[in-house]
Amino acid sequence: MEIDIPEIVAEVAALHDRYEAALMANDADALQALFWNNPRTIRYGIGENLYSWDEIGAFRSARSPVGLARSLSRTRIATFGRDFATVSTLFDRASLPGKIGRQMQTWVRMPEGWRIVAAHVSVIAAA
Repeated sequence: MEIDIPEIVAEVAALHDRYEAALMANDADALQALFWNNPRTIRYGIGENLYSWDEIGAFRSARSPVGLARSLSRTRIATFGRDFATVSTLFDRASLPGKIGRQMQTWVRMPEGWRIVAAHVSVIAAA
């Protein structure tokens, strides 16, 4: 298995950038389109556990657009072959003083394109 094929890393990086832009714009439809439309899709959030594409979409649609701005750091992309990747990043938000956010996404290339099949977001005290 080839790890970190440059063109695959670039594909996933572009998708992660698209995810981040949609998140900052609170574009629920664009965010939802990046998740696998399947009941097995999971997103563990800061204050919610979402089990299915439908639950993720309902959360996104109801979410307030206030306080979403953030800055990313230490973003790492790892690809395994041409169809599987993980993206891990840290984030800072002015609305979370003294805290650091962590986000991990598992991406899989499906027949319809790359999709997030699992995601985890958490916040801890900044070191």
